Amino acid sequence: MRKKNSFVILLTVLILSVVGLVGCSNKMVANEDSYERLEEKGYIVMGLDDTFAPMGFRDDKGELAGFDVDLAKEVFNRVGFEVKFQPIDWSMKETELNSGNIDVIWNGYSITDEREEKVAFTQAYLENKQIIITLADSNIDSKDDLKDKKVAVQNGSSTLEAINKEPTVVESFQGGGPILFDTNNEAFMDLEAKRVDAVVSDEVLARYYIKQKNPEDYKILEEDFGEEQYGIGLRKDDKKLLEVLNRVLDDMKKDGSYNNIYQKWFEGNN
Repeated sequence: MRKKNSFVILLTVLILSVVGLVGCSNKMVANEDSYERLEEKGYIVMGLDDTFAPMGFRDDKGELAGFDVDLAKEVFNRVGFEVKFQPIDWSMKETELNSGNIDVIWNGYSITDEREEKVAFTQAYLENKQIIITLADSNIDSKDDLKDKKVAVQNGSSTLEAINKEPTVVESFQGGGPILFDTNNEAFMDLEAKRVDAVVSDEVLARYYIKQKNPEDYKILEEDFGEEQYGIGLRKDDKKLLEVLNRVLDDMKKDGSYNNIYQKWFEGNN
């Protein structure tokens, strides 16, 4: 019995030691500049929502494509890192970043005051706003018309943050708040099935989505829930990586390579 008890005690100590080491490892990721570690690995893990067209999404072949995907490939190629794309639960993105599961959040990631408390942002690289979309035959023409209507929003998105800045409008929705979906695609499918009356979404996603369907089936309201900008999210202690990314983005805007990628996704036939 004594030998068995000793084995159990030793096993328990080993398990606790491993758990402690994992905890310390994550703590180090969250509290230290990780640039040298990334250089040693030679790659960086980019977290994204792989349903967010045209920023990052799966094409007809199931491959990742999009403006942010192309931009990230060029940026990290110049930095000297291989980029590994990691689809994540968008509502858990900051947790994924600060736990060390990913190294950057980059996929139509809007710069907001709430998010700046959790992450460091690069310079803004794209303008956006939060728009209201209904079906073309809808009688909704303004925010006031959203009263007692079912309004769809992606959970964990900047859209949700934006509409919550207008609590009187939000409280007027049917049920006293928006209907939350894991992805914008699911929200739009419920709009098309008339299970919801309106969708509030990033303009870049909504206009791209509508363009792939039949634009005449949809209506975009003149009123919106505010303008914003996209940036790349990093851990607050990753100051070296922040400096490098800002410099590369500046270089790409000056040499025209940023504009080439922009034209491909926003001015081409996609």
